[in-house]
Amino acid sequence: MFTGIITDIGKVAQVQMRGDMRARIACHYDMAGVDLGASIACDGVCLTVIDKGPDWFDVDISAETISKTNIDTHGWHEGRPLNLERALKVGDELGGHIVSGHVDGTAVIEEMHDEGDSTRITLRAPRELARFIAPKGSVALNGTSLTVNEVDGERFGVNVIPHTQQVTTWGAVKVSDRVNLEIDTLARYVARLAEAG
Repeated sequence: MFTGIITDIGKVAQVQMRGDMRARIACHYDMAGVDLGASIACDGVCLTVIDKGPDWFDVDISAETISKTNIDTHGWHEGRPLNLERALKVGDELGGHIVSGHVDGTAVIEEMHDEGDSTRITLRAPRELARFIAPKGSVALNGTSLTVNEVDGERFGVNVIPHTQQVTTWGAVKVSDRVNLEIDTLARYVARLAEAG
């Protein structure tokens, strides 16, 4: 489990296609304190550390994960920056919201404009996921916990404050970018209970 509070910006150092995709992620974490088998959210995708060095870790990425996310040989190219978050430990502060790292799909940035010191970003979600997004609810976008401002059908808006732009990859996004979308776990269960009636 994660919180959506990004703790490092890493970079894709290497990508190889094998049976699955293998990626090497350069980071600033003290990898001596990260066990093999640990989970690290990379742009919101929960991935397992399978090898590591002093300032990098390797992950394998399945075809299923690739199909649901913005990970592919075009999206995850060498040098691409990634939002990173280590798994939540018991007793850690929960500053964002509960994030599983199980990405539901991707949303596309359709509009961006400055609003005060912040940037207002409008995205389009897949129809089957849009119904889970509610005004003043939470979403994880590229692993970052953000509050939804408004919803209009499949479109929804968020504001990204200057601090978030500085400590995540949100300072470099642009219109037409695909971002990983994880809907709020609570919204998913409420909808399921309503369906079960």
